Amino acid sequence: MKKLFLLSAILFGSITVSNAQDISKNAIGLRIGDSDGFGTEVSYQRALGDNNRLELDLGWRSGRNYNGFKLAGLYQWVWNIDGGFNWYAGAGGGLGSYSFDNYYFDNNGNNNKDYNETFVFLAGDIGIEYNFDFPLLLSLDFRPEFGFGDVRDDLDFDIGLGVRYQF
Repeated sequence: MKKLFLLSAILFGSITVSNAQDISKNAIGLRIGDSDGFGTEVSYQRALGDNNRLELDLGWRSGRNYNGFKLAGLYQWVWNIDGGFNWYAGAGGGLGSYSFDNYYFDNNGNNNKDYNETFVFLAGDIGIEYNFDFPLLLSLDFRPEFGFGDVRDDLDFDIGLGVRYQF
């Protein structure tokens, strides 16, 4: 156990000390992923230093019998791999709301017309990105989310492709 802890501390320390490429002060665009039914999210990134940033994502979905939104906030650390390639990891959380209109009878003959839920979640994030010479940032990330609520009381895995304009 001590060896594992020591190895983890050395690995984290060497990653933290490594040089990072300067990241863009602002980036806005879309994060296209599954996001547990919320699909595409509007995404905004704000640099907080040379190698860390805040990411805010707003996803919403609307249809004939349902609508909902989800807001996520993540603090991310960014490390340079080579040239314009970076990898990043982060943690955060968020909240959301979901409403479903059910006009069908259940097995007991009850007609449950409306179902509403507000939920919170904790999230992690790890991904890779490429900064082009012009103001375009492409990223691919993996985001596990731990939800707390009646419907979202579970663990979800989300993979997203980000396309953002940097300024």
